Amino acid sequence: MPTRSRSRHWQWLLIVPTAAPLLTPYANRIEPRMAGVPFFFWYQIACALLAMVVITFVHLVTREDDHE
Repeated sequence: MPTRSRSRHWQWLLIVPTAAPLLTPYANRIEPRMAGVPFFFWYQIACALLAMVVITFVHLVTREDDHE
């Protein structure tokens, strides 16, 4: 049972990819551009990549390993 409560703490990391796209009022600008693409679009792509990384990490850390 202690393993289960400890693994739930990792799920707090899911707040990061949830909150990052909500910061669009601060990212709603054109400059700086990267490869001609405005910052706003790069920020949204970065938020999607961040979400994939964090969700994968939390899944791998909290899953129950059936092999043991």
